[in-house]
Amino acid sequence: MRKGKLYGLGVGPGDPELLTLKAVRLLREADVIAVPDKGTGEKTALRIVEQFVGGKELIFCPTPMLRDRSQWDRYHEEIADRICRILDAGKNVSFITLGDPTIYSTYIYVHKKVAARGYEAELVPGVTSFCAVAARLGVSLCEGDERLMVIPGSCELKDTMDIQANKVFMKSGKGILQLQQQLNQAGLLDGAAMVENCGMENERVWPRFGDMKENSGYFSVVVVKERG
Repeated sequence: MRKGKLYGLGVGPGDPELLTLKAVRLLREADVIAVPDKGTGEKTALRIVEQFVGGKELIFCPTPMLRDRSQWDRYHEEIADRICRILDAGKNVSFITLGDPTIYSTYIYVHKKVAARGYEAELVPGVTSFCAVAARLGVSLCEGDERLMVIPGSCELKDTMDIQANKVFMKSGKGILQLQQQLNQAGLLDGAAMVENCGMENERVWPRFGDMKENSGYFSVVVVKERG
């Protein structure tokens, strides 16, 4: 029997209209949809694609936020085992992931494990959160010879402030006020703006990041333009 194929589908930042035509086609053609499940009850990626997956078999893949790398790897190994059994049955699997599967995606670890076992696996790009945020703010991320630096919230921020580049800070969440303070100390706050939950019903926009006085959610992206 011919084995199935795994697709890692980027479903964009939140607005279903930002799904690519290829993603929609593969969702409709898939035998099984794999859904990341952080264990909080919120399944944002599934909500984005729900109009295209009605009646399909869904498998929920536990992807809790863990600091213990060995435990994290165990979850990915178990997900890969489960997906490979489905592929062995000749079924195609589309694993949905927020934004783009190549940008700080939990899915990529599963993808590597499945591909390393000899199965056919393909990455399907999606609209990144920071591109959607820049569009929502009506600004460019970089022009001419400007450079762009993408920084995760888990990163040590202090050593990034002196690098000459426009900056994107992703997933800062509870550390957002600390980021605001560090940008102010570095003289970069005037060029900073933020969008929380871009493209979702609870979206909030801060054209002046310095005006925000409270913590924000996990899906918060700050764009910093060096030249204002």
